Amino acid sequence: MPGILYDTKFLQLKSAKSPGGKDWVYAHRPNADNVVIIVPLIINGDKKQILFIRELRPPLYAENRSKYNIGLPAGLVGDERKGESTLDAIKAELLEETGLVADKIEIVAEKISSSSGCTSETSTIAIATISNPIPIQEPVSDGGILIERMIIDLDKVPEFLKEEQQKGNSISGQALAGLYYVEIMKK
Repeated sequence: MPGILYDTKFLQLKSAKSPGGKDWVYAHRPNADNVVIIVPLIINGDKKQILFIRELRPPLYAENRSKYNIGLPAGLVGDERKGESTLDAIKAELLEETGLVADKIEIVAEKISSSSGCTSETSTIAIATISNPIPIQEPVSDGGILIERMIIDLDKVPEFLKEEQQKGNSISGQALAGLYYVEIMKK
């Protein structure tokens, strides 16, 4: 049974025993059941595009890792809407962060860990196919975290990500995982 070392509404530091019997300290989100990562795949005829979000993430800029992070729409399951399903969270987060509604949502991966030595958090990745990229509502900024939405042609994504890294920006590991599933779904 893990012990709680530090406790806030949104984050706990916990300690558990490693296989070698030593204390292992890790982060845990007590306010969420899961995390959803949404790949907005915009399809217009033969043209396919991905919607990315330029984010201003305090842990990254506080430690001088990067000013901006390039990610995808994402959110916590059950943090604001108690009892919500993963699918409901996907729909809600897509609408909140992009203003868009998907024609089709396909969950392509579950139990994806981003840093298993540091956090107990796991994610579900979904591809949201969108035929109408016109927002039906104004996207949220999430307190200034979500800076800019960028729609990039699918065949230009590698070049876009390389350019962002050359500018000193970080790329979300979950975004890369989501792009992987877009690529393998084409086959």
